Amino acid sequence: MEPTVLGFSEGQIAQFGLTFGVGAFILYMLFIVFNLARESKAGKFGTFVLFLVLSFGMLGFLAKNLIQWVLGM
Repeated sequence: MEPTVLGFSEGQIAQFGLTFGVGAFILYMLFIVFNLARESKAGKFGTFVLFLVLSFGMLGFLAKNLIQWVLGM
């Protein structure tokens, strides 16, 4: 018998945390980038560059999940 927490296995809890926990963290980081652009009065192009550069790692993480979903792994 596999040990559970509130009826969920360890794998299910880890998948939930990866999906929603990291997703929430990404949204929070986007808010931080937006706030940084607003406070520095970066303008439209500066805001675009900040989002592009500072959000590039998040884009890679999302692309990895999308590729895994498309390939059905």
